[in-house]
Amino acid sequence: MSILGTRVLRAAEDPRFLTGGDRYIDNLALPGAAHVVYVYSTVAHATIVSIDTSEAVRMPGVIGVHLGADIELGPKRSSNPRVPAAFVQPLMAIDTVRFVGELVGAVIAETKTQAVDAAEAVIVEYENLPVIVDMEVALTQGAPLLFPEAETNVAVHAKFRSGDEFFDGCEVVVRERIENQRVAVAPMEPRAAAAWWENGRLEQWACTQGVHGTRNSLAKIYGLTHEEIHVVTPDVGGGFGGKSGDYPEEAMLGWFARKHDRPMRWAETRTQSMQGLFHGRAQVQYCELGGKRDGTIEAYRIKIIQDVGAYPHDGVFLPYLTRLMASGVYAIDRVDCEVIATLTNTTPIGAYRGAGRPEATAAIERMVDRFSAEIALDGAEVRRRNFIAPDAFPYTTKTKATYDSGDYEGALDKALAAAGYEELREEQQQRRERGATKLLGIGLSSYVEITNGDGSGEYSSIEITNDGGAIVHTGTSPHGQGHYTAFAMIAADRTGIPFEKIEVRHGDTDVVPRGNGTGGSRSLQAGGSAVWRSSDALVEEAKRLAASMLEANPDDLVLDIDRGVFHVNGTPALSRSWADLALAASTQLDGGILRAAQDFEETAGSFPFGTHIAVVEVDTETGGVQLVRHIACDDAGTIVNPMLFDGQVHGGIASGVGQALFEHFQYDENGNPLTSNFLDYLFPSAAEFPSFERVVQETPSPLNPLGAKGIGEAGTIGATPAVQNAVIDALAHLGVRHIDMPCTPERVWQAITLPVLRSGGE
Repeated sequence: MSILGTRVLRAAEDPRFLTGGDRYIDNLALPGAAHVVYVYSTVAHATIVSIDTSEAVRMPGVIGVHLGADIELGPKRSSNPRVPAAFVQPLMAIDTVRFVGELVGAVIAETKTQAVDAAEAVIVEYENLPVIVDMEVALTQGAPLLFPEAETNVAVHAKFRSGDEFFDGCEVVVRERIENQRVAVAPMEPRAAAAWWENGRLEQWACTQGVHGTRNSLAKIYGLTHEEIHVVTPDVGGGFGGKSGDYPEEAMLGWFARKHDRPMRWAETRTQSMQGLFHGRAQVQYCELGGKRDGTIEAYRIKIIQDVGAYPHDGVFLPYLTRLMASGVYAIDRVDCEVIATLTNTTPIGAYRGAGRPEATAAIERMVDRFSAEIALDGAEVRRRNFIAPDAFPYTTKTKATYDSGDYEGALDKALAAAGYEELREEQQQRRERGATKLLGIGLSSYVEITNGDGSGEYSSIEITNDGGAIVHTGTSPHGQGHYTAFAMIAADRTGIPFEKIEVRHGDTDVVPRGNGTGGSRSLQAGGSAVWRSSDALVEEAKRLAASMLEANPDDLVLDIDRGVFHVNGTPALSRSWADLALAASTQLDGGILRAAQDFEETAGSFPFGTHIAVVEVDTETGGVQLVRHIACDDAGTIVNPMLFDGQVHGGIASGVGQALFEHFQYDENGNPLTSNFLDYLFPSAAEFPSFERVVQETPSPLNPLGAKGIGEAGTIGATPAVQNAVIDALAHLGVRHIDMPCTPERVWQAITLPVLRSGGE
């Protein structure tokens, strides 16, 4: 019986987390290391008049104080080649600051306390410049410019191709302005890094989602070869996309270490993390959807305005991913999308839990509900009538996304049945009829997303240990997902080596020669498939070695997976174990180790999908919203470990519900963050959630040997619009058609009462 598909506990990784055996950078013992504390801009937009470091340099323990003009590194922060060169962010501001939290100086001291005290003694004189925090205002004529020499705030602009006739023939057209609000990544572990030089080689410990990407970036900045840099990533306390970016705080540590000839370490505070770690979402969408009164959707057009913050990093890519996935699970004949990415005096935007795909689903699922309400047809039925048919795959959308496989109606029907949809609708109507103050809302979201969107490959190797166990090396990087368990399961399934005897290693560029890291939910389908391939290659190598030991032809040998031994086909009594092969390899093979390495190349991204149903209670007297049930049918192809799958879905749902009901990173009109710590930034705990209900469906992908698709972000993508739609659905009979996220009590109460107040009601 295969171990794949079973609920294997995370015994390979969790015990050390539970017993304090984990390793995080801030706990790294680094004798002789100095501490770096940065001086951050306290204003959103200003010219730097002067920086007085005279007091700071005299303070106890201070080793050095450095400003932007001191840093002899280049090139500066890399940027998207599509955007003007003037928009590139410097490692440290020299003349102008453009958001609160931008670096303006660095203090190095013997202890962190000394460095903090000295950083507070650095006096920066600013001459304020006009501030712009609203992305739509940034596009208006005469708006303040972040880079006057560029003569625009627009980083990228891809225009419409359609004209006024786009909706010709549509019996119904609905329009809505939708805001997908700015959110903070807020991982449990803030960023941290350490760097030193050893024999002319840069050694860097990085809190990153991919050591090889970090190594490659450092190589460009320092002008070094890949071999001249060694990057290690230990345990990472949450990434969610935010730790896939390159940050100046980390990039400059090597320069400080070389300048002062000693190791350097840095760890940020929570407030610094909230202000400096890339934010997510931050889109305004102008949506138009048209169709027939029988529920047929014929045309969909969306104008996306993306706030990229003060500098255009990965934020400029996000609206293109939104465009790619714009039509969702629906077969729509006419789809068009305009993309505008603009600068504001705010923290730069980057990848976060889905990176552009949740925004696409939020828009189309909100509009399908708007359309359904307009034609007075149940949203589930409208979705069913417009789904891409199961026999249409592979299916290429109007925005050139080629979906590999899907059964959208199957996922919807299973979710509806699990929820008891008809009974919920009956209860909803009963509450309305009796004038209940707690109304019931049922929200649907049918989604599709892309994982490993660029079709990037991954590396893996596997080697046999002396006791017949194995060590798996992977180019991906875990930060809570369960890679150790999943990859050990795959290797065990392909080799017959007991699961508990397989070790998984990652996160060290000297140990793993290449890899593409973790992001875009790619780890299982790319990294897991690489483990599959390297394990199969190992078996072939083992057959050749075992054949020489058994004096047989390798083609005649078979691997008995259940026993973990090799024997000649038909003669199982005479066999060789993996431990036997390890002993033979020590004298017969070059290097003395039986091993194999493989690179798995996936030709394209895969497209997981599903349906989420959220059930909420809305208190009409207070505007309070309580999520009482959440049903999720997430189809991510073949499931390797249902327990890990459940965990990924649950975490994703929590994140999606957080955006729908709670989270919003906000600034005042002067660009001052209003939500820069956990006292001000509202996000839910486990107490705010019911037990999630997961419905199983598996539609394998044809693109990899596992048949797997990514699941890491699916819960977030499906949950957010389901909850938002549920809140609005609860109030639909009162004439409420839209409420922007987060659906806070204030916003809900206003949606209920303002129409009454305008009409003179009480």
